[in-house]
Amino acid sequence: MSQSIIIDACGWVAIIDSGMNLDIELERTIGTFQLILLESVLQELKEIEKTRPKRKSLLISMLEKKSSHTVSVSDLNHTDDQIFELATRENSAVITVDKDLKKRLFQSSIKVIEVSKKNHFKIIENL
Repeated sequence: MSQSIIIDACGWVAIIDSGMNLDIELERTIGTFQLILLESVLQELKEIEKTRPKRKSLLISMLEKKSSHTVSVSDLNHTDDQIFELATRENSAVITVDKDLKKRLFQSSIKVIEVSKKNHFKIIENL
């Protein structure tokens, strides 16, 4: 069975900036996986992309292709709330480097994956 994984905007930026191979690292860390991209995260990434130099592209189209589907969680305004709600409802893991979101997810026993300083994924065991 595959693990569904929601990607937060700052998590995707960290992946791109690290230069890691997403597929290899996730398979090494999680096993079989399915990426979930929230519409609000996609919009955040498009805004971030506008401020980055062209040589530091966020490869948004690649993320969209790798994600099994783009989800809209319209009843909540803040992206972190949407991520939290969907992760709780679907028992999904979350890739993020956002300190507050990691704490919130960890306290609710939701699997948190972050990009480590060694350009690998790490499952958060403690805060």
